[in-house]
Amino acid sequence: MTTAPEALTVPEVMAALRLGRTKVYDLIRARKLASFTEGRSRRIPADSLADYLRRKIEESN
Repeated sequence: MTTAPEALTVPEVMAALRLGRTKVYDLIRARKLASFTEGRSRRIPADSLADYLRRKIEESN
């Protein structure tokens, strides 16, 4: 039994959203997608990705 990771890498978020690296970093800079650094690695909390998707769905309705 495996669980989903709680913090995603930028490439994982790129794949989940079907977006490019630049767009994902644009979302981070615009504070539309929360993130943190661990050492030299950028991580996006899974909850932040879920919140972003929820907001986008609400905006489209």
